[in-house]
Amino acid sequence: MLESGVSITKAFQLAGKKMGDHRMQQSVREITVELKSGNDVTSAMRKQGSFYPELLVNMISVAEQSGGLPEVLKALADHYEHLMQMRKNFVRLIAWPVFQFIVAILVIALMILVLGLIASGQGGQPIDVLGLGLSGPSGAMIWLTCTFGSIFVLFVTYQLVDRLFGGKRYFHRLFLRIPVIGGCMRSFAIARFSWAFALTQQAGMNILDSLDASLKATGNGAFIAEIPQVNGAVNDGEHLTEALAETHLFPEEYIHMVDVGETSGTVPETLERLSPRFQEDAQRSLATLAAVLGWLIWALVAAFIIFVVFRIAFWYLGIINDALKHV
Repeated sequence: MLESGVSITKAFQLAGKKMGDHRMQQSVREITVELKSGNDVTSAMRKQGSFYPELLVNMISVAEQSGGLPEVLKALADHYEHLMQMRKNFVRLIAWPVFQFIVAILVIALMILVLGLIASGQGGQPIDVLGLGLSGPSGAMIWLTCTFGSIFVLFVTYQLVDRLFGGKRYFHRLFLRIPVIGGCMRSFAIARFSWAFALTQQAGMNILDSLDASLKATGNGAFIAEIPQVNGAVNDGEHLTEALAETHLFPEEYIHMVDVGETSGTVPETLERLSPRFQEDAQRSLATLAAVLGWLIWALVAAFIIFVVFRIAFWYLGIINDALKHV
């Protein structure tokens, strides 16, 4: 609409009517009121607090100053649409291993329940499948509570540490060292950094703000934690290549390509070309991660089945030995 000459206020009004999300509709209405009052889009969005991503607001601010709002909005739309697609792909790839894991927990609970009921029905000693004293309905409930409860507690603890104590930078730095997981996270982060840096530089943002926005756009705590160091190095006169290399987060080949781009004065164009490549690497790593998780869960289930078979076998052998002693 902006490219067709529609005013920014009218464009927001029309776009807001097409949104299915109630919160977005309310936010766009409030932005429209601000625009009618004479404020710019950046100020109106910042009054919404943390409702909009910081990268989006920063890019719109630069676009309004440079007069390239339609082009920047189109690039941002492509970026966030791509993020949504990657999230869908991740959910699709991880859904089967997660389903297997949940089914494995439920099968164990069912086995505890059934074996406990069989033993009690025959007036015998309950079969303790896990060796934890769990049998029958109460044992199954304890098993389900402990497993799903532990997962819930771990998730809540991670969220609290992440939000209250800035734990994301420590967790993500740790995750980057884990095979497969680390490669996937690093590729996603570098792809987002490359895209954001290319876009912010092409929009005319100064180098320090561009690096700040681009590192935050990675969504990775380890990369975000390096903002002061990278900006400090560039501010002290170091080349971008050296500043990025000192973080030890970017692969050597990436640093060499940035160096070539910096020498020729085409860093934004170089990083724009690199971004799709790292996105492809991340997608491959994601598929590998899902496959590894699937095989790991199958291995755990198989190990448990073998364990249960042996425990039942030994339980029957114990009954037979007791019977032979009384003969």
